[in-house]
Amino acid sequence: MKKHSSLQKSSTYNTLNDWIEHESIPISLDSSEEFNKSIDKVITSISDSVELLGLGEALHGGEEILILRNQLFKHLVEAHGYSAIAIESSFPKAHLVNDYINGHGTTSYEDVQDTGFSHGFGKVDANRELVEWMREYNADPSHQTKLQFYGFDSPTEMTHSDSPREVLYFVLDYLTAVDNARGKKYKERMDELIGQDSDWENPDAMMDPTKSIGLSPSATALRIETENLISELHIRRPGLVAKSDESRYLEALHYAIVARQLLNYHATLAQKSEPGKRIIDGLGIRDAVMANNLEYIVLRERYRGKVLAFAHNSHLKYREAQWQLGIELLTWWPAGAHLKEILGPRYAVIGSTVGVSDANGIGQPETGTLEEQLINSPGPVRFIPTHQGNGLPTPEIEALPTRSGSTKNFSYFPLSSQSFTDFDWFVALDSTTYSRGGPALQQ
Repeated sequence: MKKHSSLQKSSTYNTLNDWIEHESIPISLDSSEEFNKSIDKVITSISDSVELLGLGEALHGGEEILILRNQLFKHLVEAHGYSAIAIESSFPKAHLVNDYINGHGTTSYEDVQDTGFSHGFGKVDANRELVEWMREYNADPSHQTKLQFYGFDSPTEMTHSDSPREVLYFVLDYLTAVDNARGKKYKERMDELIGQDSDWENPDAMMDPTKSIGLSPSATALRIETENLISELHIRRPGLVAKSDESRYLEALHYAIVARQLLNYHATLAQKSEPGKRIIDGLGIRDAVMANNLEYIVLRERYRGKVLAFAHNSHLKYREAQWQLGIELLTWWPAGAHLKEILGPRYAVIGSTVGVSDANGIGQPETGTLEEQLINSPGPVRFIPTHQGNGLPTPEIEALPTRSGSTKNFSYFPLSSQSFTDFDWFVALDSTTYSRGGPALQQ
């Protein structure tokens, strides 16, 4: 069995420039043949045991990063046994997109670009191009393994959280289909407890616990009902599987668990603790949900193929995530850290970075920064293994300055000395424009 790239180190480098010069794999997004050969080198160096490969984006809104993702996924499908992609978008919403690429339901992308994505990602042209390619691929009868599209984010937004109705109704629709009377009883009780969706989705609840209904008597009763529903699904598993099938049963059970996590998130928002703690707890719940969703997706795809996960670097990295919010530095465990524990060597991750992006307010990297050293090597895009820092000059890594951030795009985070243990590989792009179809940035 091939060893993972981070364990495959046989040389010791005196400087980071030596490491970059000897191990960087340059590619061009304009040449599919050159691109595919370079990707083959990267995949060959990654352990055969990897079932989930993460590709992180240094910022939301990097056009060339999305183009890289699309080309990477196509080649992984065509040459390396990948059957699914999971992106940083709402898990429950994404099933509408998956139905679309598999020829079910609507025949128009416009019908799913809002309802099938969260965060407005459906309007991004590169996401549309990815979905349309997957639909075309699946329509070809020669492709026996049909591709699957997933979201793996929790059903929340940056400024508000979803009502639990959508995820609970998915479970109840399943239960009603196999046990009509029992499903209807649950729905009657839960309908009354859910109340108005707008009460759950109040954006003021993110910063003001008094605006959240997450600990109201009805919300507390709904959490108990959801626990009862999960317990019943577990207890009745043999009978429910016999009346449907294992795949549908496991899907319904996972949606019920997502509903539990969402209700816990709302309860966290309602806690009258220090503002920083509430936000940290919420961020932690979100990433734990992401990890659980990806674990489920990998299990679902296990006998079909491997999975590519695409999200912000901060979600897929191995070590603690950080976010500077005003004067507070918020720290929590991201999905990648959970996945490292859950999947072990079955998970590997590539972190991305960019040199310059005028459209995103990112100037030239300062002298001596990791970004400056990376983009000085042949490109315009290059992959390079981190080796988790092994065999690399530790004093030079520890002394690396951190480059300046973005003046327009708050989602951009530079690399740091910690990044060597955050990722198995880096992919560095000379530059990137702003995403076609993305929302306008602050000027």
